[in-house]
Amino acid sequence: MVRLLIIGGVLAAVFWVFSVVDCAVQPATRHRGVSKAAWLAIVILIPVIGGILWFVIGRRRANDKGAIVYIPPDDDPAFLRSINKTEQDARIQQLEEDLARLNDETDEGPTPEPRP
Repeated sequence: MVRLLIIGGVLAAVFWVFSVVDCAVQPATRHRGVSKAAWLAIVILIPVIGGILWFVIGRRRANDKGAIVYIPPDDDPAFLRSINKTEQDARIQQLEEDLARLNDETDEGPTPEPRP
C-alpha cells in the first residue's frame, strides 16, 4: 500500500510540474477564461485539481474557433477560387510579350564600329 502511495505521489508531482510548465509556456492568446497569471496561480496553488482544470477548461487548442489561425492566401481555397484565371493569364501573356520585345530591342541595337 505504501508503494502505491509513493507511486501516486510521484505521478501527481510529475503531473503538477508538467501542468505548471505547460501553462507558463503557452502564449497569452491560448488561455481561456481568465488571464495567464490567474491560471498559473490556480495550477500552482491547487496542484492536481488545478492541472486538471487547466487541461480541461483553460487551455485553448490551436484549432479552437476562438483561436486566431492565419491561413496564407496560397493555401486558402476560397481565395484561390476568387482569382480570375483568365485575367491572370492575360497579364502573364502581356508581360511575356513585353519581355520578348525588350530582348529584341537590345539584341538589334547598333553595332559598334571597329576602332582603327
